[in-house]
Amino acid sequence: MNSEKTTQLLSPADHFTVLLSPTPRSARLARLLATAWTRDRDLPHRITEAAEHLVAELAANAATHGRLTGRDFRLALLADGATLRIEVTDTRGDDLPRRRVPAPDDESGRGLLLVEALADRWGVDLGPVPRKTVWAELDLPPS
Repeated sequence: MNSEKTTQLLSPADHFTVLLSPTPRSARLARLLATAWTRDRDLPHRITEAAEHLVAELAANAATHGRLTGRDFRLALLADGATLRIEVTDTRGDDLPRRRVPAPDDESGRGLLLVEALADRWGVDLGPVPRKTVWAELDLPPS
């Protein structure tokens, strides 16, 4: 009889979470991780590309507007077969995202317009204090 014990840790294929420091470099890493995760799941190119842009925007917002020294932001990707949900949580629940229409010569302010255009649904959940989670969902094609 083999008395040797083995432990196998399985990563759920439908869920990915990572904590990242609130920096531009980490926002880029979030995008790269999301791209790799969606490609590993053989999601359609349209979904992978939209998810890449959504993560880039939400992570950049967390690194820019949700930044507090010493507090990370969290990226979560969840697929349930019908929907891919992207969540970015930061510790600035007091600073909610605001969609605005920028002037043509403004260099910023179009991010949430991009999120609105790419996502099938998006929103903000508050809590627990001091956190907020900005999320976006993409409908997946039937398999």
